[in-house]
Amino acid sequence: MRPRQCAHPGRALTHQVIAMTTSAAPHLLPVFARIDLSFDRGEGCWLVATNGERYLDFTSGVAVNALGHCHPHLVAALQAQATKLWHMSNLFQSPDGERLAARLCELSFADFVFFANSGAEAMECAIKVTRRHHAAKGHPERYRIVTFEGAFHGRTLATLAATGSAKYLEGFGPPMDGFDQVPLGDLDAVKKVIGPQTAGILIEPLQGEGGVRAAPQAFFKALRQLCDERGLLLVFDEVQTGIGRTGELFAHRRLGVTPDVMSLAKALGGGFPIGACLATANAAAGMTPGSHGSTFGGNPLAVAAANAVLDVMLKPGFFEHVQRMSLLLKQKLASVIDRHPQVVSEVRGEGLLIGVKAVVPSTDLVTALREQKLLTVGAGENVVRLLPPLIVNEAEIEEAVARLERACVKLSANQTKQAAS
Repeated sequence: MRPRQCAHPGRALTHQVIAMTTSAAPHLLPVFARIDLSFDRGEGCWLVATNGERYLDFTSGVAVNALGHCHPHLVAALQAQATKLWHMSNLFQSPDGERLAARLCELSFADFVFFANSGAEAMECAIKVTRRHHAAKGHPERYRIVTFEGAFHGRTLATLAATGSAKYLEGFGPPMDGFDQVPLGDLDAVKKVIGPQTAGILIEPLQGEGGVRAAPQAFFKALRQLCDERGLLLVFDEVQTGIGRTGELFAHRRLGVTPDVMSLAKALGGGFPIGACLATANAAAGMTPGSHGSTFGGNPLAVAAANAVLDVMLKPGFFEHVQRMSLLLKQKLASVIDRHPQVVSEVRGEGLLIGVKAVVPSTDLVTALREQKLLTVGAGENVVRLLPPLIVNEAEIEEAVARLERACVKLSANQTKQAAS
C-alpha cells in the first residue's frame, strides 16, 4: 500500500510507518496491535471467524461478555428497547435507569448510582466523588488518593495517573497531580504516604491487567479500618471484577470489606457499553446538580442491557455455577502445570478471572492457544488470563484445557528444538 501524500514532508515517514503496520485497517488510529483475525458472529462461548472457523472464547471481550455472545434474554431486551427509544437527555426522568440504579443499590452498599459509558468514565466519577466529598465538608485541600503498583484504572489522563505506570503515561506530558502509589499489600507504605491532603484509598479487589494479583484479605480489612480512623474514603475499582466475574456479584463480598465508592463497567451491560459509579450518601455528599454529567451515560439501550444482565445473574444457582466452573477449571489447569512445568508454572485468581503464569513468554502462549482456536488475553507478570463467559459449561472447560494441553506440547517441542540447535 502506498503511503498517503502529506503536505508536510516531515510527516511522510510517519504516514508510511502507519500505512505499513495497519494495512488491514488503514483509517483506524493505530493504537491497537490488532491480530489479523475478525469474527462474523457468536453464540454462547463460541465465535465464528469471517473464514468460518470456530473459536472457543476465553477472552469474553476482556471480561465483558459475561453471558456469552447473543444471549437470548439480552437480545430480546435490546430488540424491544430499540423499537421504543434509543436516546434521551439526562435532563429528563429515566424510569428504567432509576430501576437499574435501585437494583444496584439494593444489591450493594450504595445509596446513589451515576451511569457512564465505560470503566474509565466510571473511575473518573469515583475520583471526583472522592475529592468533592472533602471539599463539601470544608477541606478542599484533601484531594490526594493512595493507589497501588500493578493497578490499572483506565486510559483518561486522571485514571492513567492513578494507574501510575510509566509505559501508559509516556508522551502525554506531566501526569495529573493527586496520586500516591505504593506497593500492593504494604500497609506501612500506605500509612507513610497518608497526610493532611489525603482524600481516599483506591484499590482493585483483584488486579486483572496487573497479572491477576491480590493482596491478603487482612490487608483490605486494614485499609477499611485506616479509612474509618482517618476520615478517608475507600474506593474499589470493580470494573473487571464486578458483576459476577469472581463468583460473587461484587468481588469485595469475598473479602468481607465494604467500600464507600465503587466503579463498575465491563460485564454490567453484557457487551453493551455502560459504566457505573456507586457511592454511599455520605461519600456522595458533594455531588450536587452540575458537579458531574454525561450525554450518553445511562441511555435507554444501555440500561435495558444492564437490567437484562441482572435478570439472568440473579436467578437462583447462577453464582454457584460460576464457582463450580471455577473449581473445575483450576483443577484441570493444575494438572496441565504438573505435566508441562517448562511452559506454565502457576494458577491464580478467583471465580472465572483466572491467570496462568507462563514460563515461556506469555505472548508465545497466547499465540499458541489462538492457533488451537482458543482465545485468551495477556496480563502483567507474564500471565495469560482465562476469562470465559460465566455461562461456560463443563464440556467447554474440558475442551479449553485440551487445547491448552496441545499448545503446551507444541511449545515444549519448540523448546527442545531450540535447545538442540
